Amino acid sequence: MNTSRKTKPKFALGRIVITRSALDVLHSQDVLAGLARHVVGDWGELDSHDWQENQFAVETGNLRILSAYETRDGIRFWVITEADRSATTVLLPEDY
Repeated sequence: MNTSRKTKPKFALGRIVITRSALDVLHSQDVLAGLARHVVGDWGELDSHDWQENQFAVETGNLRILSAYETRDGIRFWVITEADRSATTVLLPEDY
């Protein structure tokens, strides 16, 4: 695979926000890497059903998009883009 080729964003992230608890425990590099993966359609550690739901959300443009990632320290976090694409939130699962 050619890693120099950039993948284009599949949707708008809107305003990017992070919960206080996520801000307190996540490394900024992990957050940025998660956002970069999320916007190009790499949904992280989700089951096949949730991957399909996200694909459908991108195609229709009117459903929320959820990704799940793990940091270098093994902390699980989510990235959720609202259905209207007005905002994307980085949060810990317990924040939901």
